[in-house]
Amino acid sequence: MDQPNKVTLKPGMFTYSVGKITYALSGWKLVGDMPPIPKAVVIVAHHTSNWDFPIGLMASYLTRRQYFWIGKHTLFKGMFGTFMRWLGGIPIDRNATTNVVDQCAQLFRERSELLLVIAPEGTRKKTDHWKSGFYRIASAAKVPIACAYLDFKKKTCGIGEIHMPTGDIKTDMEKIRAFYRSKVARYPEQAGEVRLFAEDEAAPDASTSQ
Repeated sequence: MDQPNKVTLKPGMFTYSVGKITYALSGWKLVGDMPPIPKAVVIVAHHTSNWDFPIGLMASYLTRRQYFWIGKHTLFKGMFGTFMRWLGGIPIDRNATTNVVDQCAQLFRERSELLLVIAPEGTRKKTDHWKSGFYRIASAAKVPIACAYLDFKKKTCGIGEIHMPTGDIKTDMEKIRAFYRSKVARYPEQAGEVRLFAEDEAAPDASTSQ
């Protein structure tokens, strides 16, 4: 995995102004701010539209914090790769001997500050579960999970809650589910169910509990 480097656009007055003007013209509003924590896995939901990325990017400019996200290393080639890095992208080699979770956890260990953004649905299409990578990365790196949202009904976005993974996946996910229940996606019918397959695996077998 590549390290975040000087190619990445740094937060400052320019990016803040771009975000502020964009939100003023579009009618969007940032609610609250990113808590002053140095490291976190920032999950963003619900992801149903191509508009999610630019709206979220402008929100990140308004917080004046630097955020990173991960993508397939094959996307980071040539001028397009430079542009992706400029926006905070970090290439992930899915063919490497270490898996994605281990690569991200190592990155957290090597950095004094890192806010890593992940869309847990993993797709804009309807899905019956979230991918568990965000939870496993936060657990392995021992960092909190920050719940970011885009509410298209109210045209508001922000960071709502911070949760430290306890290892009790079902209890942790109940809190995350409760938070996102009131948030409306661009296409509500395509919003993925806030659930991990790991919750089912962690649940006791009813046939053996009697």
